[in-house]
Amino acid sequence: MAILIVDDNQVNLFLIEKILKRAGYENYLSFSSAREMFDYLQIDSPHPVERPADLILMDIMMPEIDGIVACRKLQETPHTRDIPVIFVTALEDSNKVAEALDVGGMDYVMKPINKTELLARIRVVLRLKYEKDWHKKHDEKIRNELELSMQVQTSLLSEPVDDSNLKIKASYLPANTLAGDLYYWHKIDENRYAVILLDMMGHGISASLVCMFISSILRDLIRVNPDPEHVIRELNRWMNSLNSRNQQIPYYFTAVYSVIDAREKTIEYVNAGHPSGYALIDGQRLEDLGSTTCAVGFFDAITVEKKILTYEDSAQLLLFTDGVPETAEKNGLAGMEYLQMAASSGWSNLAECEPIDLLLSKEQQTSASDDMCVVLIKAS
Repeated sequence: MAILIVDDNQVNLFLIEKILKRAGYENYLSFSSAREMFDYLQIDSPHPVERPADLILMDIMMPEIDGIVACRKLQETPHTRDIPVIFVTALEDSNKVAEALDVGGMDYVMKPINKTELLARIRVVLRLKYEKDWHKKHDEKIRNELELSMQVQTSLLSEPVDDSNLKIKASYLPANTLAGDLYYWHKIDENRYAVILLDMMGHGISASLVCMFISSILRDLIRVNPDPEHVIRELNRWMNSLNSRNQQIPYYFTAVYSVIDAREKTIEYVNAGHPSGYALIDGQRLEDLGSTTCAVGFFDAITVEKKILTYEDSAQLLLFTDGVPETAEKNGLAGMEYLQMAASSGWSNLAECEPIDLLLSKEQQTSASDDMCVVLIKAS
């Protein structure tokens, strides 16, 4: 623990030092001016090294730089703004004392100094600082853990596919550090890919953890049997199993799961309560990939029936989570109608841009209040 004493009067410095020493505060430093304190704390250094300081006891009335100006400077400097300041002053001007507190002082003690009062105020301020430091370290730990969780979650997302007959690319814009959106695809064989886009209920840590759980289950399910009806039915069973152990907050998600077969030129899909995606067939016919069953995990048992689309030359699928039409509407666009029109475009420059950029400008993207995810699939 380090206490800094700042006063231009040597008698006052001596008196405060004696009070601190007798109370058991051995680690203190005295300065006869604010400038000396600034030099110690490296206030004006371009690369300051943090010096130990848990509390500053400072006079208000000092030559060159008074206590109010000094306190304001401390508050404006990142590495010193959290050091509490107790003013020790002979001023009886309440307006001046109020100004000192307004610039960041935590408390004040009037001269002549009452030992009991000074020590009591020191104990209170130090206790508050220790609590603040604890919360600061705790918050930093949480931020680091969230950053690690985000990296883990991002690592679960699939890399773009650029095969001769199939291209898949996604944009992923979480509203917070952790998101409830997830996309994944798996190459079944030389001609088939399984692709899913899902949106977990809620945001943040809990939704992210459930997403990671589902991602692990999903990989095993697709390897065993990628059929859309089987996968969605099994995911619903796993979600119910998870919810049975967690009665307080039941989880569910919406999803579009499809299997694209480039040889047979078919698209088999199930839409489980998800916003309609769109399939542009042979560059001419637009198909609405509307909901075919309810959200996964919402009911104990669900009826799942896949739909099959066929194409001759090409198929282009546009899938998205509900944050995309919501953001479009927020920016004066016609939501789903706007996305339906966008899906009718034959995007040939997919390799050079992000799918979300084909729908919303950078400025519009920054206005999103929900997670946004866009998946674009081109089969030929």
